[in-house]
Amino acid sequence: MRPRASERRFWRPATARPAARLREEAPAAVRVGDRLERVTGRATEQSLYDAAGGMPFFERVVGHFYDAVAADPTLRPLYPEADLAGARRRLTLFLAQYWGGPRTYDAERGHPRLRMRHAPFSIGPAERDAWLGLMDAAIADADPPPEVGERLRAYLEMAAEAMRNRD
Repeated sequence: MRPRASERRFWRPATARPAARLREEAPAAVRVGDRLERVTGRATEQSLYDAAGGMPFFERVVGHFYDAVAADPTLRPLYPEADLAGARRRLTLFLAQYWGGPRTYDAERGHPRLRMRHAPFSIGPAERDAWLGLMDAAIADADPPPEVGERLRAYLEMAAEAMRNRD
């Protein structure tokens, strides 16, 4: 028995699965732009990306977040670039793709490899909590629908804990 998507341990881009296999796994799929969405019964299941308002929502959240990071004494030292524009773009593209948006992150950077990419930085409980606090405020400022905010926060709490590499 295959694990459900929420139980899979490893992230796998949709392009890694042959189309025939995708048809076997899902009852049906419909192409929306450059991505496939599952069809359940007669209605297409809306992605969180679309429910949140698409790319403008993720740009707003990440913009608020990095505006705060620029002035944060705990987090700013973790970003080696003088300009945070690159980090801002990468996080925006990653979150948009993760939640059902365009696959631009994959096209530009390949597999996210989050643990590997964050390994050079010392991330402990203080950094995790500062990151989550700023991200929570950024989500609140973007004022998403309640279910969107809840799902984003749950994912980000899990991801922030997974990036911790010291006590």
